[in-house]
Amino acid sequence: MQPQSWRELFRVIAEDYRNHGCDWSKPGFQSLAVHRFGNYRMSIRNPWLRKPLSFIHHRLFRFCRNFYGIELPHPTVIGRGVVIEHQHGIVLHGAAVIGEGTYIRQGVTIGNRYLDKPFDAPKIGRRVNIGAGACILGGVTIGDDASIGANAVVLCDVPVGCLAAGIPAKVVSVAEKQSTSPADENDLSLAYTRTLESQ
Repeated sequence: MQPQSWRELFRVIAEDYRNHGCDWSKPGFQSLAVHRFGNYRMSIRNPWLRKPLSFIHHRLFRFCRNFYGIELPHPTVIGRGVVIEHQHGIVLHGAAVIGEGTYIRQGVTIGNRYLDKPFDAPKIGRRVNIGAGACILGGVTIGDDASIGANAVVLCDVPVGCLAAGIPAKVVSVAEKQSTSPADENDLSLAYTRTLESQ
């Protein structure tokens, strides 16, 4: 989303602040705040008014990229309620779309797959749970409420509510996902392993 006014910008950043445990020092919150600011300044049509804001944004973006290891270009579409749980090694493509309520953990790459298709980027649905170290590559679509296992390499579409895990990732149906939920909800790879063992 692109805030169209200062009031809307502050409202969205305040929402991100609450979603990150009301801790302003979290790198995920700071990176999202910089991203929201970068989107807002693009709504200013007068280039002379936009230039100083762009100057500030470029430096804040580089700080988040180089210090926190979170590369979040301003063209990336980020829905409301997105949480970047941890920092380091997070790279999002400028043409990617991240749906509302999605959780992103450390080491996640959401980018293109082929050099001759530089603008092919994933479209992530709402409330998607992305495990640490996961790679989602190419023009794939991840359905709402899907889960991506830790270290998974996703090269295909993932239907609504399904789990994708493995290298390359395989898709587990909704029923299999629900019947194999581990005690630790974040351990998506364990859920996938248990599903394979039960087959």
